[in-house]
Amino acid sequence: MSEQHNRLSVFKTYKLYVGGKFPRSESGRVYEVSDTKGNWLANAPLSSRKDARDAVVAARKAFGGWSGATAYNRGQVLYRVAEMLEGRREQFVREVADAEGLSKGKAAAVVDATIDRWVWYAGWTDKIAQVVGGANPVAGPYFNLSSPEPTGVVAVLAPQESSFLGLVSVVAPVIATGNTAVVVASERAPLPALSLGEVLATSDVPGGVVNVLSGRTAEIAAPLAAHQDVNAIDLAGADESLAKELEVAAADNLKRVLRPQPVDDWFATPGIDRMTAFLETKTVWHPTGALGASGSSY
Repeated sequence: MSEQHNRLSVFKTYKLYVGGKFPRSESGRVYEVSDTKGNWLANAPLSSRKDARDAVVAARKAFGGWSGATAYNRGQVLYRVAEMLEGRREQFVREVADAEGLSKGKAAAVVDATIDRWVWYAGWTDKIAQVVGGANPVAGPYFNLSSPEPTGVVAVLAPQESSFLGLVSVVAPVIATGNTAVVVASERAPLPALSLGEVLATSDVPGGVVNVLSGRTAEIAAPLAAHQDVNAIDLAGADESLAKELEVAAADNLKRVLRPQPVDDWFATPGIDRMTAFLETKTVWHPTGALGASGSSY
């Protein structure tokens, strides 16, 4: 006689993504994440200030290797992320549908656009220098060349409402140009961001290049804005009041601050503004007609 067994579902455990690893918050805290109808989805880690500081340490450690990689190599790595997202498409469709209250069809369109956005930025990695750099005309016997360099460690407050397409639209340009990122996921809908950490861990992105935190945006963002080893901050996910507070805190070490910019349509082609926002321009002067050691001019 066969026995009927009621199988219990295996609930997914969501963790932070810091330094290529998946720690729980050092505080041990979690908070409930619900769908748009109020139904419980999961418990997400409630990150602390210590988690934020650990993420900055990981991002700084990874910066040298990532910024020193060739632009072509960074493009290959970003394209690999898109491949991995494609393989987990159905999971992200479910998570986006729950997070944003969308039908399966509309959520699938969001996920497809997100994957395409990764590919779009992957294609820009070895082209942005040609667009924003180049030779400058000068009055004198000199070459004057300008080239872009990454700013450093960038704190990114992900958009609150666009949990996946908006998230990738603010993270991908940061790392495409050689920066490393500490990402604060949407407070209300953090699960797609935390799952993105799993994709990054199984792709070719070095640990520490992207670090993903979940929790109360204001609580995590405050220490990041004031941190002396954070070079820039994107306030996309901050409301007007929080943005002003963080901008004041960021002034202590002259951080680059990208103020919140209203986005009517995340599906629209983004342009290069978010890439150039976190690039510095290095200008080199060199005399013309000089002789090198071999006797040839250079």
